[in-house]
Amino acid sequence: MALTSKLEAVNTMIGVVGESPVNSISGSSLPVSVVTALNVLDEVNREVQSEGWHYNTEHVYPLVRDASNKINLPANTLRVDVPIDKYNDIDIVQRGTTLYDRKNHTDVFGEDLDVSITFELTFEQLPQQFRSYITIRAARKFANRFLGSPEIESFTLRDEINSKATAIDSDSENADRNIFDNYDVLRVVDR
Repeated sequence: MALTSKLEAVNTMIGVVGESPVNSISGSSLPVSVVTALNVLDEVNREVQSEGWHYNTEHVYPLVRDASNKINLPANTLRVDVPIDKYNDIDIVQRGTTLYDRKNHTDVFGEDLDVSITFELTFEQLPQQFRSYITIRAARKFANRFLGSPEIESFTLRDEINSKATAIDSDSENADRNIFDNYDVLRVVDR
């Protein structure tokens, strides 16, 4: 099975509103519908990945302080947090591309941190199930913005629900989760 390309995703999106497919999504003379479709696809890609999935989230990811003891985040960071059982004296949040400690009111850290971090990946780096889900979700949003047709939206909404279920199932299988992954469950069982 070939992976869905960004070009194929855009052609699916513009096809939903009855437009003819295009051969390229690069260049300066793209039709307005293609430019809009690309923007919606990128928006939905970011939106879906912001939820944090197994494929784009890393745990115990080391973040190292710079020369001024500030911690800069990778440019594609969507979400970051520290485990409370390891760092109960700080409360970090992302502010732009750096970390900020809300508890101590500072962006200067006394140590490097191991964090849970969610990254935004390019469309081409996504598992196929998420490419499909994002394409269908983006097609629904694009059609709604482009035409405002309730019929097209309800038709694509059913497809979106099915593709999201497939994506969640795929992500869960790859995560190899069990009940002991949840600290509250583990604590009760461990009593």
